Amino acid sequence: MVRWGQGFRWVGDDKDFVLAAVSTHGSLLQVAEEAFKADKQVVLAAVTSNVRALEHAADALKGDKEVVLAAVANHGPALKYAMGDLN
Repeated sequence: MVRWGQGFRWVGDDKDFVLAAVSTHGSLLQVAEEAFKADKQVVLAAVTSNVRALEHAADALKGDKEVVLAAVANHGPALKYAMGDLN
C-alpha cells in the first residue's frame, strides 16, 4: 500500500508491485524501501516515468550511465541529479 504525503510510506516488499507502481508514477520511488532505490530495474522504470525519481535513487545508481541516460532522455535537466563524472 502506498499513502502519499506527510507520514505516508510504502508498505510491502513485492518487487512486481513496486515495478508496476513506479512505472506509472515514478515519484513513488521517494517512498519505496531503500532496497528498491538501489535496484536498477526499479529505478530505470521510475526515471522513465518521472525523471525526478533519479533524485531518490541510491547514490550508486545516480552514477550509473544507463540510469542517467534514461532519465536525461526524458528530460535533459535531470542531469543535475547525476553523480560523479555523469554530472
